[in-house]
Amino acid sequence: MGTLRLYQFATSPFCAKVRKILDYKGPAYELVEVDYLERKALLLASGQIMVPALTLESGETITDSDRIATRLEELYPEPTIFPPDLRGIHLALARYFDSELEDALFRAAVPDEIAHYRRQGRDREALWRLLRERKYGAGFCDTMVSENRANMDRVREMLAPLDDSLRERAFLLGRIGYADFALYGQLCYLGFTGELKIPSGLANLRAFYERMGRISSVPEPNP
Repeated sequence: MGTLRLYQFATSPFCAKVRKILDYKGPAYELVEVDYLERKALLLASGQIMVPALTLESGETITDSDRIATRLEELYPEPTIFPPDLRGIHLALARYFDSELEDALFRAAVPDEIAHYRRQGRDREALWRLLRERKYGAGFCDTMVSENRANMDRVREMLAPLDDSLRERAFLLGRIGYADFALYGQLCYLGFTGELKIPSGLANLRAFYERMGRISSVPEPNP
């Protein structure tokens, strides 16, 4: 039997979601930070160059965060991320977080992503910019930098109802589930630099993010 191995980019919200599910469920795993240019190990493991990719103890490698989450639930059913009476709503919320909310948060995080890859080397930054501008159009990255304030205003508007829903409960639907992990992953766009940039005034959401961040299968030491 091998060791679980998660291939990731530190800035990816989908990798953050899988990473936190692993922390919650408890299996030991190795974290592999994939070089943005040199992806040979990832390609050999998964047959493609996208993350997240999770290699199981059996040697099987799974890609796509939804597929990975479903497989982890099969292999490690307790503690569950799909409460039986809430499974459908968790899936629906997670799809919203991973699509519409992801788009808003990604656009707001572009300046930090550029800075992140610039620190790794101008070649990494150049590739990151190239791939984004192929998808969104020429000049996209610089436009997102210049429009960052407006993008953050949009993020604040989208997050405000979630902050309100967390006013009197620790998790979105009361009991922790898949939607919470998906939301945490997306919020990592606002936290991967080490400075938490969840907009001011959203104290409940900040507390939720920090609460999710503390989740671990490792018992806390006795005081």
